[in-house]
Amino acid sequence: MPRKNVKLESLAHHKWVVGRVETLDFPELRLKNVLCKVDTGAYSSSLHCSHIDVEDFNGELKLRVVPLSFKHKGYDAQILFFPYAPKKQIKNSFGIVEERYTIVTPVHIFGVDILTEFSLTNRSAMKYPVLLGRSFLMGRFLVDVSQINVSQKFEKKRLRALGAEKPFH
Repeated sequence: MPRKNVKLESLAHHKWVVGRVETLDFPELRLKNVLCKVDTGAYSSSLHCSHIDVEDFNGELKLRVVPLSFKHKGYDAQILFFPYAPKKQIKNSFGIVEERYTIVTPVHIFGVDILTEFSLTNRSAMKYPVLLGRSFLMGRFLVDVSQINVSQKFEKKRLRALGAEKPFH
């Protein structure tokens, strides 16, 4: 008799549908309405940064990051600091392994925050500043490529029903 996959069985009725593009908030980064491409072909998620440096603060290394760039809606040139971690090897869209820094930050979707790891890279040549890969999607979401901004539409309906405006998380 085949073994049951308990993880898949227990999550099957809890998965949300997302579209090929979602507009999400990043509360710790103070970024709202960021366009994100949903990519089931990519394993990891990535975030465009216009600057990524390592700085020494009294013997403690920190990543100094400027997320997004002037061409993105809501850009305010903020400098953020994250705990330093060595670079990880990540395959880019051409299958070439690159070394990238990563951060973990919450993503706000369907009214909840999900801690997600992002590799930091220059996506200035790409249409979308954020790519959401399988590690973010797996076990949580199903992708309907015929739709866009499913989570944003859900959030607007939810807030309208509550008679509230969208707060910043």
